[in-house]
Amino acid sequence: MQLKQTSFDFDFPPEVPKPGKKLVPPKQVIAAPQEPIEVDVRPIQNTKPKIEEKKSKRGRMKLSDMAASVERVEIPDDEELFSKRYYNMSAVTSMFKVNHSLLRFWENEFDILKPKKNGKGDRHFRPEDIKNLKLIHHLLRERKYTIDGAKDFLKKNKHADKKFEMIESLKNLRGFLHELKAGL
Repeated sequence: MQLKQTSFDFDFPPEVPKPGKKLVPPKQVIAAPQEPIEVDVRPIQNTKPKIEEKKSKRGRMKLSDMAASVERVEIPDDEELFSKRYYNMSAVTSMFKVNHSLLRFWENEFDILKPKKNGKGDRHFRPEDIKNLKLIHHLLRERKYTIDGAKDFLKKNKHADKKFEMIESLKNLRGFLHELKAGL
């Protein structure tokens, strides 16, 4: 039994070429201008607005950015802080202006952080945990300790939290005196 080879010739629309053939646009004839053309030779000004580069949030933070972020920490006073028993994760991240992942990382690295977890796994920080977070944030961001250095500091200095409280009260006093001096 022999098979016959047949070819089918389809009718394609005129703008679509048949397979294997190229579509060639029709030639247009443009006449040369009779009169000379005046050309503007001024430099072209860029009319597009400048696009500001967004800072990448990936990778390590610059030391200058780290120092600027320390000043933005907004932790309430002790009276207001201890008025609630627990703070949720988003409230704590908004206090310290850090990501959720950084707090979870610090929780894994430092033994003094023990937030309570509910059955769903949500973390609830006690005011004592927030005080410890403030100490860790101070060591890592202000004093520029590494994670291991901060761990060693906390192990060797059992009264580090008392020293830190004294430093914070002296900073508050200094700020008050600067405000008083500026008012004179």
